[in-house]
Amino acid sequence: MTPAHRIPARRRLHRAVLAGALLATTALGAWGQPGQPARLLVGFPAGGSFDAIARLLAEKLKDELKRPVVVDNKPGAGGRLAVDVLKASANDGSVVMLGPDALTALYPFTFRKLNYDPAKDLTPIGTVSEFPFAMAAGSDPAVKTLAEYVAWAKQNPQKANYGIPARGAPHHFFGMLLGNTIGVKMEDVPFQGSAPMIVGLIGGQISAGIDVMTSLTEQHRGGKLRVLVVSSPQRVPQLPEVPTFAELGYPAITGMGFNALYAPAGTSAAVTSTWNQALAKVIKLAEVRERLATMGFLPVGGTVEELVSRQNTAAKRWEPVIKASGFTAD
Repeated sequence: MTPAHRIPARRRLHRAVLAGALLATTALGAWGQPGQPARLLVGFPAGGSFDAIARLLAEKLKDELKRPVVVDNKPGAGGRLAVDVLKASANDGSVVMLGPDALTALYPFTFRKLNYDPAKDLTPIGTVSEFPFAMAAGSDPAVKTLAEYVAWAKQNPQKANYGIPARGAPHHFFGMLLGNTIGVKMEDVPFQGSAPMIVGLIGGQISAGIDVMTSLTEQHRGGKLRVLVVSSPQRVPQLPEVPTFAELGYPAITGMGFNALYAPAGTSAAVTSTWNQALAKVIKLAEVRERLATMGFLPVGGTVEELVSRQNTAAKRWEPVIKASGFTAD
């Protein structure tokens, strides 16, 4: 073969190599040079459960993505401030966000003016975990079961209230559902987070508290308060002695929260798939599953389609409840 014949073949080979390199770069997430850190946004303060999950994921995702993953806390507005940062970020895979279910399933119905459109501004990556909510009693009334609390609430409707970390989240509406079901107009008492709500519950300032189960577990085990019931469809392994709303005769008060990873709008399917596959591998790790379970979360790690279906199901579940309540957050 003459040199004249070999040149086109070399060019074809060179082009094939370039195309393969480009495809590999896209599959790895097209952000900068290999090894450049990726950011994992968290819309809640350091030290909380979401922060703990993010740091657990970041530690393991770096091995799958072959680059450091840095947790970047952007607390405020129930995760909505982090959405603003995500919206302003490059959509090349360099920035993703760990967000709560409220971003897609509740806030669209509680805020007249929302700073984002879930369908347009958030690219779903995958569900990280799901978790139940729980209702607890403190020092006053000193009830030990939900039945005892309901009986007390009916006898003392003016005192029947429930503390929540903030209005407009599932905690808030679970309380509304309970009050409607038992025929007692229970007043919601919002606090600035879980910690002060738990202090108020232990001190008898509120008659009950509703929060994610993991926030109440430690004080329950320590005897400072009593978790009366959980919102999951079945009892959870972390608190096997605690019944569900459904088994106590309140099937309407059933539901799980979830958290998930999101990328900015316009993120390619290849980059989204890279993050999803890395997340799936991390969630399968025994130490990750054990750590999540210890914190009160049930690992998921499903597909993009699973997350979209989960979001839609949650939105359909909460939209009529929120609209019937007449509640708006602004």
